[in-house]
Amino acid sequence: MGSVPALNSTKPTQIPTQEEDSQNPSTALLSFDTDSSDPSNPPRKHTTTIIFISLLLITCIALSAASAFAFLFFSSASSSSSTPAQKSSHLETTSRPLTKLNRSVVLLISSDGFRFGYQFKTPTPNIHRLIANGTEAETGLIPVFPTLTFPNHYSIVTGLYPAYHGIINNHFIDPLTGEFFTMGSHEPKWWLGEPLWETVANHGLRAATYFWPGSEVHKGSWNCPEEFCMFYNGSVPFEERVDKILSYFDLPSAEIPLFMTLYFEDPDHQGHQVGPDDPEITEAVAGIDRMIGRLINGLEKRGVFEDVNIIMVGDHGMVGTCDKKLIFLDDLASWIDIPAEWVLSYTPVLSIRPPHGVAPWSVVGKMNEGLRSGKVNNGKHLKLYLKEELPSRLHYSASDRIPPIIGLLEEGFKVEQKRTKRQECGGAHGYDNAVFSMRTIFIGHGPEFARGRKVPSFENVQIYNLVTSILKIQGAPNNGSLEFPRSVLLPSPK
Repeated sequence: MGSVPALNSTKPTQIPTQEEDSQNPSTALLSFDTDSSDPSNPPRKHTTTIIFISLLLITCIALSAASAFAFLFFSSASSSSSTPAQKSSHLETTSRPLTKLNRSVVLLISSDGFRFGYQFKTPTPNIHRLIANGTEAETGLIPVFPTLTFPNHYSIVTGLYPAYHGIINNHFIDPLTGEFFTMGSHEPKWWLGEPLWETVANHGLRAATYFWPGSEVHKGSWNCPEEFCMFYNGSVPFEERVDKILSYFDLPSAEIPLFMTLYFEDPDHQGHQVGPDDPEITEAVAGIDRMIGRLINGLEKRGVFEDVNIIMVGDHGMVGTCDKKLIFLDDLASWIDIPAEWVLSYTPVLSIRPPHGVAPWSVVGKMNEGLRSGKVNNGKHLKLYLKEELPSRLHYSASDRIPPIIGLLEEGFKVEQKRTKRQECGGAHGYDNAVFSMRTIFIGHGPEFARGRKVPSFENVQIYNLVTSILKIQGAPNNGSLEFPRSVLLPSPK
């Protein structure tokens, strides 16, 4: 929050100088004749004039004093009306000391599909408590492209763009081996980079994961230890997940994991079914807020709430989609035939790998010609690229796993192979990460975060270095900036 501006003080009334009197008729009453030799000017007139001036001086002094008092009073009132978060935000210059824990702890929470702005759909007192007493990305957290669940969750914990950590989509094919990656693939060969739980384990420290894409993978020094690494099971109630995290704080101090993850599927689940503006979303957001409240209450009962660095994020946003915003590949038949076997994903990232002998550049040229012709329904809302020619800000070319042809769809549009009679409206994500509806949330609360602070939006690849900075451990090379944590975290006391 910004500080309350000080009220302007009223300037004290000033007695005009003699030079001003001679030029200003309105002050003539203040001048008086001192020539007592003039018989037409009796002593009584002198006495009256002196009394008048004395009263005027007293009045001016009183007005000045009243103005000064009013200034001090209202300035004090404005200052006292500031929230505790406002006050401490200006006063805090270093991170706050721990009161119960022996070392810094980071709890990373993901609410899947929590679009930026959802926090205002319904009262969310617990989320807003974290915001008011913590640090928030003022206009949301920027996901990486493609704005999909697995690529973004893994970027958050590795600090790498998908082209470098290997999870380039929720589903894809390795062109070298022909093997398929699915969200149930736990073989280390798919998961490149070094996720935070592995980094923590490399330092001989304990981590715990209650669901997070990639956390089940045995990789490097991380072997997904029992009781501290939960295999994904979407049927586990949210309350049970929260309570398990809380139970770690009942362990002896030396055994408490220093890094933990907690994952909720909502409100992504509802968003796909009904879009971002349905009452079901409101209910889902309220449910997430209750879980945050359950977590806060549990930490407070254990006396560690103010010691734990909570980072709450989402992986992407959500936008509404309907059948009227469809593009059909079969409508391009006059220019080029795109068989379904060429297409690896349709929406919102159109990914095409033509067979050997078919030049990708030729496919792109013919498809764009048809889309620009005005004869393909909604064609102007899709543009095809060779992956090397995608906007560099997307960082989506430096991997063989990325198909050679990528189509970028405008917000809310979908691609399908052929026309059907199906009619539906729902929600989707995966679009260009420059689209504002794809933004999600970032909230940091705890001793390393200033209270009531707003920071500019940033990409989620920066979070890896934030966590390693809080834990004071050496991280692996990544796409984030080593300087970035200084712009978000409070410095340590000297």
